Amino acid sequence: MLQTRLIPVLLLQNGMLVRSESFSIHQVVGNPIHEAKRFNEWNVDELVYLDISRDGTYDLRRDDHKVKNLSEPMQILEEVSKTCFMPLTWGGRIRELEQMRECFRRGADKVAVNTGAVRNPALIRDGANAFGAQAVVVCVDVRRHADGRYEVFIEGGREATGFDPADWARRAVEHGAGEILLQSIDRDGTAQGYDLELIRRVTAASSVPVIALGGVGRYENYAEAIKAGADAVAAANIFHFKELSDRNGKRAMAKAGLNVRTA
Repeated sequence: MLQTRLIPVLLLQNGMLVRSESFSIHQVVGNPIHEAKRFNEWNVDELVYLDISRDGTYDLRRDDHKVKNLSEPMQILEEVSKTCFMPLTWGGRIRELEQMRECFRRGADKVAVNTGAVRNPALIRDGANAFGAQAVVVCVDVRRHADGRYEVFIEGGREATGFDPADWARRAVEHGAGEILLQSIDRDGTAQGYDLELIRRVTAASSVPVIALGGVGRYENYAEAIKAGADAVAAANIFHFKELSDRNGKRAMAKAGLNVRTA
């Protein structure tokens, strides 16, 4: 039986680590290099870094959180990779195959694509052909409308696509995606739990692993997502604000009957 993965997601904005709520509220919480070192000592299975900066400007003025002598994302990735001894996924504003290549050269094990994949699905195929499908993760950010309809959004949740998430996940797999990182924008930072109906719909349409993200508030939420069909569970804020969140998360998963890697 495959072990169920527990994956912290770290968000970078202008070179600093932030927490997010509904893709619109961001609070600085730390230094991305320090976090990578900390997670090496924790019982987690992978790390995902997503650069959610909205422009190319990096504001590193805060001495308590800034990454000294680093001025752009690839430098941060390279420094993170030196201290990260678990599979590392890097995403954010990847639009071209050469950007993927640079991520791998700087130490990433996988790349995550979102807006670039929607605008140019061939990017998924080209990445899978060049680096293997297992190295290409497609992020699917989803809003639920008042009438219950789900829709994929891009550009950091600001632009609607008209795509149904299950249909887009299916197409992404056909293009060569090795994993789907499925995030509920509505649940982001709310601690209300995963959107289980969204997970059921997308996992039913996907033939590759689906990682659930968005809304974790209790450790029991992890097992709920797996039982809804997810192959792995990811979270962000709970790792910043709860003590022993790795161990307690794994304990809750094991108590629910899931096969997890323990320390």
